[in-house]
Amino acid sequence: STNRLLIPSICSMILSAHRIGKSYGEQTVLYPLDLQVNAGEKLGIIGETGSGKTTLLRSLAGLVQLDQGSVFFQEERVLGPAEKLLPGHPSIAYLSQSVDLRNQYRVRDLLELNSILDLKDDAVLAKLCRIDHLMDRMTDQLSGGERQRIGLAIALAKKPRVLLLDEPFSNLDIGHRNTLRAILDDLHDNLKLTLLIISHNPTEILGWADRIVVMRAGQCVQTGTSEQIYTEPIDEYVAQLLGPYNLTPNSISNQSRITRPENFWLQQEQETGWNGMIVKKEFEGSSTLYTVLTDLGTIQVRTIDGALTIGQKVSILEIENHAK
Repeated sequence: STNRLLIPSICSMILSAHRIGKSYGEQTVLYPLDLQVNAGEKLGIIGETGSGKTTLLRSLAGLVQLDQGSVFFQEERVLGPAEKLLPGHPSIAYLSQSVDLRNQYRVRDLLELNSILDLKDDAVLAKLCRIDHLMDRMTDQLSGGERQRIGLAIALAKKPRVLLLDEPFSNLDIGHRNTLRAILDDLHDNLKLTLLIISHNPTEILGWADRIVVMRAGQCVQTGTSEQIYTEPIDEYVAQLLGPYNLTPNSISNQSRITRPENFWLQQEQETGWNGMIVKKEFEGSSTLYTVLTDLGTIQVRTIDGALTIGQKVSILEIENHAK
């Protein structure tokens, strides 16, 4: 049973940042920003390399001494490294993308050394993290995916309320990546953890996160649900982070609008309509991504119809218009 590990569910803000900012010398890596995280939320943080994602996450964990602003766990201010001998907050766990485990230790001993739980609860935690079969293994006999899961168990053995993960999937093969994602879902459901994850891979975030924060050049440029960020990106920077997109004419104004490839349908060329020729075809498994050259430039269209061929002339219709 996981009952003894359960963290009380509180339907309110659990972590917040108020006008936090950070610079290193003359380089500003985090401009003053605000962020609120609700208890039990799954929050994804995305952005290009150097956008400030990791600095934001480490600031929330109390591992960065801020130049301005404050981070609060509920109503308690999270102290920075210059204010505390051992940086961090007992209710906030941070897991970096490369897990460093002590050498010459059995996994069982390493977990017990870092745990505030009793042995019975350690065993429950090991099962949740899928490492119960590794407990007698030495730390230098582990794969990258196994080390990641053990690092996760060690972080959870301190019974945090919030778990912050920096690119947890980046060094894992697809098998270990799927295992870790399943584990995180189990931890969220069983322990009622609040989870924040940095990822550069949109497929890891879109179907998982309740909400997404988009970072660019040290600033938060858009926040919303996964669906909002994907279908209504504020600009091309946000759009390209989450996959292919098009700039298509807006029938109401002279400005172009951002659309996704699945917003369109292809059919054999008609006398009237938006016509073009297929110049590229990419098989994606359950769908096919076509690139169509038109008088207005190239348009990408994603459809389940994989029978169209390169060089074929087609008409492009928007899905809502096709349905009519």
